[in-house]
Amino acid sequence: MADLLKDLDFFNLDEFLSSEERMTRDTVKQFVDREVLPRIERDFAGETFPSNLIPQMAELGFFGANLHGYGCAGMNNIAYGLIMQELEAGDSGLRSFASVQSSLSMYAIYAFGSEEQKKRYLPEMAKGKMIGCFGLTEPDHGSDPGGMETRARRDGSGWILNGTKRWITNGSIADVAVVWAKVDEGITGFLVDRGTPGFSAHDIKGKFSMRASITSELILEDVRIPASAQLPEARGLRGPLSCLTQARYGIAWGAIGAARSCYNCALDYVKSRKQFSRPLAGYQLVQSKLVGMLTEITKAQMVCLRLAQLKDSKRMRAEHVSFAKRNNVNEALKIARIARDMLGANGIVNEYPIIRHMLNLETVNTYEGTFDIHTLILGRDISGESAFD
Repeated sequence: MADLLKDLDFFNLDEFLSSEERMTRDTVKQFVDREVLPRIERDFAGETFPSNLIPQMAELGFFGANLHGYGCAGMNNIAYGLIMQELEAGDSGLRSFASVQSSLSMYAIYAFGSEEQKKRYLPEMAKGKMIGCFGLTEPDHGSDPGGMETRARRDGSGWILNGTKRWITNGSIADVAVVWAKVDEGITGFLVDRGTPGFSAHDIKGKFSMRASITSELILEDVRIPASAQLPEARGLRGPLSCLTQARYGIAWGAIGAARSCYNCALDYVKSRKQFSRPLAGYQLVQSKLVGMLTEITKAQMVCLRLAQLKDSKRMRAEHVSFAKRNNVNEALKIARIARDMLGANGIVNEYPIIRHMLNLETVNTYEGTFDIHTLILGRDISGESAFD
């Protein structure tokens, strides 16, 4: 294991990983070091996603890594989490791409699709030859997906969809969109292929966060799709919310990677930069900050390791994921802000990765359920009283 990883394994948690899990983690880290880090600052500055890396990510088994069959790698959830961790150590945008492809788009088809749909889409998505996106959030409905305004009505043997989805990762490059819409019976999901008349995607520009990620708005204007495009097992909000649980699981792991990158950068900086009579690392206030960062990263690692064990044993609850997402992302954002402060003026330039991670984590802290939303989810779980109504 690389020295960098040893430095952040304060409680020797590596001992709990199998040789296959360690190999998966190290393989992803090598990929990020070799292919992502040399270019990511340029991609972030230029608002471009490194799409040429998609085939390599597919070859390494990143897409649908914890799904079984249909060309997917069938890894356990510790290995999948470690993939997300190392991708986000490179950039949140890269992890978001893999997360949306795997835990939202592929999982929706895997969990709620027909066998025909699974055979048509999943093998090509695992190969990275078909990209997916997940159309749930709308311009006026984020934290309350049940208020969605997108509608689907029956038309002969098919359906006609109308509505708008916003803040959709991968939207403009997706070959298939998983679109959630209201029908007479409630909420269900549909698969809308690129090029379907009336369906268009437009990128959202001017972001100060997740700039190396594609974020789009989906427009559906009298989009006619066949009955076979409906996800037959998707009934009610349980469908999209279960997909979000899968994605939040990966986010909780990913936040560790971003926090680790900020910590290591700050540690290297304060050990080498001298002020007054000694390196910055020799001052009590600086050491206090480093210890606090290390403590929170270690706690996040423990939470995710246990979460993965619960997930693999099919005992994980959505509230467990809310706990992990809420804590790990919030603490990663705090760590990024402290690390930026420790670098002084150098903390705002792209010579160092901290400001990029900090800006990205502002988005990660918002999407897939804000800190406050997950607070209320946990509050409902422990009190038995819902604050949403």
